[in-house]
Amino acid sequence: MIRTKKNLKNVLKQEKSLYYQYDRKDLLINSITSDGRLLIWKFIKLLRICEYHYNNKNGSLVHSLLYLYYRRRKNKWGLKLGIDIWENSFDKGLMIYHPGNIIINGNAKIGRNCRLHGNNCIGNDGKTIKCPVIGDNVDIGIGVSIIGDITICDNVVIGAGAVVIDSITEPGTYVGVPAKKVGI
Repeated sequence: MIRTKKNLKNVLKQEKSLYYQYDRKDLLINSITSDGRLLIWKFIKLLRICEYHYNNKNGSLVHSLLYLYYRRRKNKWGLKLGIDIWENSFDKGLMIYHPGNIIINGNAKIGRNCRLHGNNCIGNDGKTIKCPVIGDNVDIGIGVSIIGDITICDNVVIGAGAVVIDSITEPGTYVGVPAKKVGI
């Protein structure tokens, strides 16, 4: 959870480096051409600023108003990109490779260095409001759905198109419907 300005700056610096890996010339070209990575970075930045104000709004009118302001901006960008992520769902190091159709339930908790490849859904199963708890360093392929009251351990790769409905307790690569471990 981002509670201090110092923490906010550290998270933004780390995550910005995931999206800006080029020199100033490339950055200028990507800005002019509305490169998808830069648009996603704008959303991530608004998400993190929104989280900071959300976590500090109790007892503070300024943080409460700024939270509403940044949440509205985040949601507008999210609508443009097809991304719906609630505050405090992800720990630091979030990388989204492709915009479009990313829905993360506000009750889901995802660890550090998560990678989303697009067209992902992480949420409840429709029977309860309980959502997945996902560990650190999890790579979620394109078209993956993770649903229900389940846990995914650290250092897991979930292959494209997989549907995860059972807890994953061992690191490794998981594919299929429902997702099963493959390889060694």
